[in-house]
Amino acid sequence: MREGRPGEDALTGSFGSGPARWSIVVHGGAGDVAAERIPLHVQGCERAVTEGARVLASGGSALDAVQRAVEVLEDDPIFNAGTGACLNTDGHIELDASIMEGTDLRAGAVCALPPFKNPIAIARQLMDRSAHVLLAAEGAARFAIEHGFARADEATMITESARKRLEAAKNKHAVEGWAGGTVGAVARDAQGRVASATSTGGMVNKLAGRVGDSPILGAGTYADDGAGACSTTGLGEAMMRICLAKTAVEWMRARLSPEMAARAALALMHARTSGTGGAILVSADGSLGLARTTPMMTWAAVVDGALVSGS
Repeated sequence: MREGRPGEDALTGSFGSGPARWSIVVHGGAGDVAAERIPLHVQGCERAVTEGARVLASGGSALDAVQRAVEVLEDDPIFNAGTGACLNTDGHIELDASIMEGTDLRAGAVCALPPFKNPIAIARQLMDRSAHVLLAAEGAARFAIEHGFARADEATMITESARKRLEAAKNKHAVEGWAGGTVGAVARDAQGRVASATSTGGMVNKLAGRVGDSPILGAGTYADDGAGACSTTGLGEAMMRICLAKTAVEWMRARLSPEMAARAALALMHARTSGTGGAILVSADGSLGLARTTPMMTWAAVVDGALVSGS
């Protein structure tokens, strides 16, 4: 990982790789994780990217790879997605997720979803089995149940850490992000197809029904085989205002590298909204890039079989 100069486009770190036959990168959320916990977050990202890479190495699609990687992250309670997700002001879990493939621009997303184990799988089912892109709240839950998903017992998905974070936020009368939170993956497969997936529990002490950027195409997730794919993490309200994921992908279409596109999009967001966060990108040729404007963002990548990771 290469550290940026202080104040350089508001960036605190970045990473880039060259073209590859197939590649995948995942993120475990941007923010500020205690130093002693960073290795746990990096290891979680490594487990997820290894599973996604296994799909690609066997000839599978980028779409299947990003879904599998995000499912692993959703199942890991240290991240703010699926099990372990943060709590809203009423003490409940509401989940957002989206997935998109770059060939036909098909996508599926769910938002304000009550507790289900893997919201990214429900988003994929919506993409594959309906004419819609986005379903919300109980409508999304009804769709999930009708397509074989079981509503989870909320108590089994709420961690003690989530309860403590909610209590702390309420004591400060604040709505807070959660470092090591929103998770995502982008990939290119050996057939040249790209895909993106993003999943989150949102913000601690958020209002019931609040929806961030993660399930919004162009804000938190975007994929186009002609340019690349992006997944974001950070202040969703800011990312929606500048359509960060689509903005970054369009800069790759204009021949910026994934790393530079991520840096440019985050710098724009910071300049226009003061919002902070991070982004991971894959270009049409399989090059990878990421950047962040936060103290850390755990990530892991596999490029033609080689694993790298960092924070």
